[in-house]
Amino acid sequence: MELEDVFSSRMRVKILKLIFKFGQLNVSEIARRVNSNYSSTAGHLKVLESEGVLKVYLYGRVRLYSFNSGSQKSKVVQALIDVWEQSGRSGY
Repeated sequence: MELEDVFSSRMRVKILKLIFKFGQLNVSEIARRVNSNYSSTAGHLKVLESEGVLKVYLYGRVRLYSFNSGSQKSKVVQALIDVWEQSGRSGY
C-alpha cells in the first residue's frame, strides 16, 4: 500500500492520533471516540495493522491496538504526529 493510501483517510489519521494520545485502546473505544461504527473502525485498524504501523493484542475477544514499537513506519508516524501536535500548540 502506498503512503498516500494510508494517509488519504481522515478516519485513519484520527485513529493514529487517538492511539498516540492514549497508547492502547480497544476497537469499541476507538470507534466511540472517533464517532464511527465498529465495522468501519475495524476496517481502518486492519489496514494500519497490515502496514505494520499498529499492533493488536488479543485478550479473549478483546482486541487492543497500539503502535508497533518494532516497526520503522510506526516510529516515523509517531514522530510526525508528535511534531505536528507540538507545532500546533506553539502557534507556528
